Amino acid sequence: MERLSEYRIMWILVFFDLPTETKKDKKAYADFRKNLQRDGFTMFQFSIYTRHCASMENAQVHIKRVKSFLPMYGQVGIMCITDKQFGNIELFYGRKTMSLNTPGQQLELF
Repeated sequence: MERLSEYRIMWILVFFDLPTETKKDKKAYADFRKNLQRDGFTMFQFSIYTRHCASMENAQVHIKRVKSFLPMYGQVGIMCITDKQFGNIELFYGRKTMSLNTPGQQLELF
């Protein structure tokens, strides 16, 4: 049962601040976001995307993929945290607490 441990399941967070002054900048920004989405990331906030991974090994595959399509300019941060840590995030919309939308438990068939 360790495979489904909240300490083994990982979340990747990608934070970015990319330039959008020129047409070329805007295209690089759009391409980066599209590549994140193609790789299974979903928008958490405007410049923060997250992805659920079954293990650290699986997370490393996706981190390597993100590094392969980094834009030429701008700042990008990649953080990997456990499911347990991600579950402790407190979200607010104004002063109201929001619930965290997390995917259901994912089963692996091998």
